[in-house]
Amino acid sequence: MSDDGGLWLLAAGPVGATALYWALYRYYRNTDKSHAFERETAIEAQPVTGSDDKVGENNGTQATSISGNNVGAYRMRVERVRDDAG
Repeated sequence: MSDDGGLWLLAAGPVGATALYWALYRYYRNTDKSHAFERETAIEAQPVTGSDDKVGENNGTQATSISGNNVGAYRMRVERVRDDAG
């Protein structure tokens, strides 16, 4: 095998990888088919409508625990599975 014949084979790897990367990038990004939303879409600004009415308060986030918890009573939480067959 001559030195000139193998050189193209070594160059084909990086060139092929670059071409594949470019083709996949163009396929998935659709950069040539998408439009620039900010430049090509006209949106008319309108004043804000509606109201903010207070409906209640949630002060439960100040408590360190939930009332009625049974964390310490593990026998009350866990129930044994009984085998009725025998």
